[in-house]
Amino acid sequence: MLVLFRHLLTPIPMKPAPLLLVPFKEIRHDQPDDCLHYESVAVRGQEMDWTIPAHRHEGLHQFQFLRRGSVRGTIDGREFEVSAPALLMLAPGSVHGFAYTRDTEGHQVTVPTGTLRELLADAQFLGTELKASFVLPALDSAQAQECQDLFQRIATEFRQQRPGRVHALLACATLLAVLFVRGHGEAFDRARPQGARDTLVQRYLALVEQHYRQHQPLGFYAETLSVTPDHLSRSCRAVLGQSALDLLNERRMLEARRLLAYTSQSVAEVAQQLGYDDPAYFSKFFQRSTGNAPSAYRALVAQGVRVR
Repeated sequence: MLVLFRHLLTPIPMKPAPLLLVPFKEIRHDQPDDCLHYESVAVRGQEMDWTIPAHRHEGLHQFQFLRRGSVRGTIDGREFEVSAPALLMLAPGSVHGFAYTRDTEGHQVTVPTGTLRELLADAQFLGTELKASFVLPALDSAQAQECQDLFQRIATEFRQQRPGRVHALLACATLLAVLFVRGHGEAFDRARPQGARDTLVQRYLALVEQHYRQHQPLGFYAETLSVTPDHLSRSCRAVLGQSALDLLNERRMLEARRLLAYTSQSVAEVAQQLGYDDPAYFSKFFQRSTGNAPSAYRALVAQGVRVR
């Protein structure tokens, strides 16, 4: 079963155990010393007593493979729990926190998004399959072995200083992105009824990702996709259970929650960054969407209260 963290599937049932949620500033890698970074999952797990507080990475894609153990967590407020073998992909800006079991073994590779953009060139993967975080559980033995072989190759190249090291790592990063793209697409097809996949809705979500800060009317998206607004909304409701406008507003509010919880920007600055000319209107819309005023939401998150 594919677990997506936008709007594609209903989240899987969760055990009621609480997950530590402690806001803290991310470790920034604005100028990484290498073309990518590799470490075993146990490195950070042991350092943090196997519980990684909620945080976000800007400008970085992170790929994880769990070959043993299990993890539960939240990604952008949505809960999940998976056992190995499993894959996790964390997109830039996605707020995530994990609690691993102590027997967990696996690999973690972090690649600057700009590097991936150059490697993938015109493939459009960053705007489609890799634009939002996802989890791929229940890998079969062949898939797990393929993942183990590739991640282990990256680990070996990363730790050694052989000729062509950077070129080999970049080639592996390309293969890694393709591996996740293929797994994402195959799992998506399996999770949806035959013939139900709606390319129009996927194209719409990709457009939303590009323009949600600009407050373009729904007609702009419909015209760009060569359909009517009514047809676009009907398609979104049929595939995702929400109207096109609801999906657009939900994406904007997701970014608002991220900025309020994990930056020091004022409410007015957050409003401006999201294209609202009137901070008061933004505050009213945010409260209507989330049940909390922006300042109250920020205060709750600072206290460690899990809110959405």
